[in-house]
Amino acid sequence: MLIATAGRAGRRRTGVVMPAASTEVLAIGRVGVDLYPMQSGRGLAEVSTFEKFLGGSAGNVAVAAARYGHRSALISRTGDDPFGDFVRKSLAEFGVETAYVRADPTLPTPVTFCELFPPDNFPLYFYRYPTAPDLRISPGDMPPVAVREAQLLWATLTGLSAEPSRSAHVEAWAVRDRARHTVIDLDYRDVFWLTEADATRAAEVALAASTVAVGNLEECRVAVGETLANRAADALLERGIELAIVKQGPRGVLAATPDERIEIPAQRVEVVNGLGAGDAFGGAICHGLLSGWGLERMIRFASAAGAHVAARLECAAAMPTEAEVEVLLAGDEHR
Repeated sequence: MLIATAGRAGRRRTGVVMPAASTEVLAIGRVGVDLYPMQSGRGLAEVSTFEKFLGGSAGNVAVAAARYGHRSALISRTGDDPFGDFVRKSLAEFGVETAYVRADPTLPTPVTFCELFPPDNFPLYFYRYPTAPDLRISPGDMPPVAVREAQLLWATLTGLSAEPSRSAHVEAWAVRDRARHTVIDLDYRDVFWLTEADATRAAEVALAASTVAVGNLEECRVAVGETLANRAADALLERGIELAIVKQGPRGVLAATPDERIEIPAQRVEVVNGLGAGDAFGGAICHGLLSGWGLERMIRFASAAGAHVAARLECAAAMPTEAEVEVLLAGDEHR
């Protein structure tokens, strides 16, 4: 367990400054520090060195959107500590607006460790005790104008795993009133929930407020009780979702609207670290939606963006530009 002392005097933030320009992508949720081992194929007990990176699902998606040139902002909290300084500085350097990333005076910035067993085993160890600052965002932290006017709002199921964050998300969705491009990432990690049934009930709330849903097969099982991709997509559409995206790992991605359904094979790449690939995929979905792309182009691009990050150790720092994704797509076409 990692426990930090209370924040240092003189570092309190009493409010947030409104961004100067309207936000294109506004993400809500988890942000923190990833400590990744420099020795692949070893358990943490045997690892001797680590490197520090910006991490956290919502933060990664905000960074990915910024890499494509979008005005991106994050609503979250960190600890009032050096790791919190690192998070806010890193977000800003990646082009993410940090006016809504506040410092909690009592909780430490979350730290996440992982183990690397490529190509498909990357255990995560979350240090978010006694709770995480990002789960302390409250309805009062929701900037109503920014939430309402953002071209795309991205939230994750994890944000509903505890109060007051759950109420903050519900408040944001009420303000947004199921506007176009209201996205829910069904991001499910059982360690954040008391019971799976709690997550299922939360997913019903989130889906009722969203227009786009993204999840893998396990996350769809928890959210809508279906483990087959087509049936999961149907169940999401039945809940009023306009675009259902079901990730199937090595089998690729199925995407469905009420009028169109496609299945795209997985992008081939030598995996170094599978963590962060889903967030790169999500950031690329943001880019495709805001660019008005067709479904096939968007899903192929997003799959390649995820593969780009999977081939690298870091997450946020590895988020690609559009040109880098296009190079990967072109290379795959010539194989």
